[in-house]
Amino acid sequence: MTAIPQITLKPLKWTPHLPPVEMADATPRQLAAMQVTPSAKKVSAYVRTLAHDPDSYVARTTLFNAIMYAQDGLPREDRELGALGASLINGCRYCANVHARQHARLSGSTAVISALYAGRRDGLSERDAAILTFAEALTATPPTADASHIAALRDAGMDDVQITDLIHAIAIFGWANRLMHPLGHSD
Repeated sequence: MTAIPQITLKPLKWTPHLPPVEMADATPRQLAAMQVTPSAKKVSAYVRTLAHDPDSYVARTTLFNAIMYAQDGLPREDRELGALGASLINGCRYCANVHARQHARLSGSTAVISALYAGRRDGLSERDAAILTFAEALTATPPTADASHIAALRDAGMDDVQITDLIHAIAIFGWANRLMHPLGHSD
């Protein structure tokens, strides 16, 4: 068997179709809404585009943060892998890139991402393969996930709380990808 080539992921750029809110022109409600963003980095064009409707942005981001940044339950790298699987099925290159890079950062390795992008499922652990297979089945339209997927996750060591966390991570990206696509495009 040939070795899996290791990849390096460079960030993609996302360009909105509508002009994003400029920080200097933001209303007090828009500025307050953008504070819900967990990132300590600059406020992205995506966040500033969503900030046109500050109330829905806060609702979306509060739910997103509760799902993706929870301290207990499913490890964060597994949440990122589920989000990556959903983003790949949905064709959201930008989100797939973000979650692949987050998974690599959190796991300390690009091995899983390299195997996935090389089409080498044989290079995945039982757990990673079960997560990706479930993410793909749950994201398909219509979904094809069934009891066999849950059994595979349990066989890979996941409990009901972790499986529920994974469902949430996959589902929010089923929605988030579909929100990001009409708002802009990745370069």
